[in-house]
Amino acid sequence: MSKSVLVIVANGSEELEAVTVIDLLRRAQINVTVVSLDGNQVTCSRGVKLIPDTSLQDVMQKDFDLIVLPGGLPGADHLADDERVISLLQQQTNQQRLTAAICAAPKVLVKAGVVKDKTITGYPGAITLSENDQVTLTEQAVCEDGLVVTSRGPGTAMDFALTLIERLEGKEARDAVELPLKR
Repeated sequence: MSKSVLVIVANGSEELEAVTVIDLLRRAQINVTVVSLDGNQVTCSRGVKLIPDTSLQDVMQKDFDLIVLPGGLPGADHLADDERVISLLQQQTNQQRLTAAICAAPKVLVKAGVVKDKTITGYPGAITLSENDQVTLTEQAVCEDGLVVTSRGPGTAMDFALTLIERLEGKEARDAVELPLKR
């Protein structure tokens, strides 16, 4: 059975990150569901419009092997301000399932409290930590720590997506997607 991934977008999300993740995971035959906070079309940070598959509310009771948060501002702030997103991330972590965030979106993982004692990366300056957050920041392009995968920004989106494929389906699946992209 194919793995299932939830990608949550909001107005102001970074389109390159969202579309790269959606595209590459679908190339790997992974079942990707794209949702917006209200189910409506999203206008991304550079004006690209994305039409979600459904609304966040419609998937609240479903389980996913991975939840991915694209970055971009103010998109990441909208995600961080939505209690349903925070609840889903906490649920995902409690059920020992993968979470991933890129660019400014790792700040949502920090707010949800799901990266305590973890090493994460993100867009420089996007993540502000208080003394009690107990998170280590790194400058790695893609950082894996347990069931959390984070990445720096638009320039690392392809490596981020390929890492997610490998985590879900293995190295062979990653290679099957990556090799044709380099020809």
